[in-house]
Amino acid sequence: MERAEETIQRLLSSYDLARKLRQLRLRKKIALVDLGKHTGLSASMLSQLETGKMVPTLPTLARIAVVFDVGLDHFFDDRRRQKMFTVVRGGDRMRFPERPDVPKPAYFFECLSYASQAKGLQAYLAEFPKRATEESREHFHEGSEFIYILEGQLTIRYQDHDHALHEGDSVYFDSSEPHSYRGSGKNGGRGIVITVPPRV
Repeated sequence: MERAEETIQRLLSSYDLARKLRQLRLRKKIALVDLGKHTGLSASMLSQLETGKMVPTLPTLARIAVVFDVGLDHFFDDRRRQKMFTVVRGGDRMRFPERPDVPKPAYFFECLSYASQAKGLQAYLAEFPKRATEESREHFHEGSEFIYILEGQLTIRYQDHDHALHEGDSVYFDSSEPHSYRGSGKNGGRGIVITVPPRV
């Protein structure tokens, strides 16, 4: 959990909320004590928010936004005007099962681009444990999907046909059609999965 907390803190810090809060207050020339009276928050808490020692909740930001007559987008909008460039370190990623309630997931995944906003695609590092045919579950989602096999073997069932993919193979398909995966190599398989939303 500690690593997850650090990742969340790093993601939130990219919005520079502390600086934006302090700039708003100084621009209006309001003391911390006076801002506390207007928002119902203590001067101590406001100070911690401005120094980055505490991360504000959305209700807290909303209270402050009302006082300064700005929308919540004021705190999150700047990033959208910048050219997109985000780095995700290998040690910062978190590994998730296909679904938390499945005893034997068909795959585990790590988000490769979770820190990027308004993405045109989703990229994952996926691990496909060795599974029997009857253990695979079909699913579908709008858009397209691309998979590149890094190692091992992956069998994809698509339109009632099994397709075995080996290291170096790749596949691109319409993911709105029901499909399923299962690791079919000796040790399953690993690959890069990219999903793209449908074209508007």
